[in-house]
Amino acid sequence: MLTAIIDYESGNLHSAEKAFQRMAREVDAGEVVVTSDADVVARADRIVLPGDGAFPACAAELRGHKGLFEALREAVEHGGKPFLGICVGMQLMASRGVEYEPTDGLDWVGGDVVRITPENPEFKVPHMGWNDLIVDHPHPVLDGIESGQHAYFVHSYHFRVSDPAHRIAHVDYAGDVTAIVGRDTMIGTQFHPEKSQKTGLHLIANFLRWAP
Repeated sequence: MLTAIIDYESGNLHSAEKAFQRMAREVDAGEVVVTSDADVVARADRIVLPGDGAFPACAAELRGHKGLFEALREAVEHGGKPFLGICVGMQLMASRGVEYEPTDGLDWVGGDVVRITPENPEFKVPHMGWNDLIVDHPHPVLDGIESGQHAYFVHSYHFRVSDPAHRIAHVDYAGDVTAIVGRDTMIGTQFHPEKSQKTGLHLIANFLRWAP
C-alpha cells in the first residue's frame, strides 16, 4: 500500500509527511512518500494534495508540473483512487477560485472558492485558529469524529459548493464556513488535519483505511 503526498512547490510538507507516516504505522497502511514524480503518483494507492498560499499561484504550480498534473487527474478521475485535498489542495477541487482573479480549479466538486465574509465585523479575516466542526453528512473519513470536535484553520477563502450534498462539514465563523467537501472517492479539508491534534490524526487514519 502506497500513499503519495504530492510536492508541487506549494506548501510546507514536513508536518503532513510526519503525521501521515505516523498514522500509517499505527493502522498498518503501508508506505507514505512525498513526491513530485508522476510515476510514483500513477502507482500510488492513495493521493494527498496539500496547498498553502493563494489559489491562482497553487493552480499554476500544479498545472506547471507537466506529467504530475496529468498523473493526478488520471489516477483520481479515471482510476478512482482515494484522494485527500488539504487547505488550498481542497480548494483546487472546486470549479473556480476568485482570489485575485478568476482561476479554473480541477472541477471535481462543483462550486466556487470565495472570500469569507463574517456577518459580525469583529470576526477577522483570515479565519485563523481552532474551531468546532459541525458534521453535515456522515462519511467514512469522519468515522468516530463528531460535531464539536476541534480543527485548526488558517485561510481567508472558503469553498461555496453548488450541491449541498457535497459539503460534508462546516464551522460557524459568524456564518457558515465550509470545512470538508467530498464526493465519490474524493475528500477535502479546509483545515490542516496534520495540525489538528487528535481529531486530525483520527481523520488521517480513517483516510488511510478508506476503501471506497
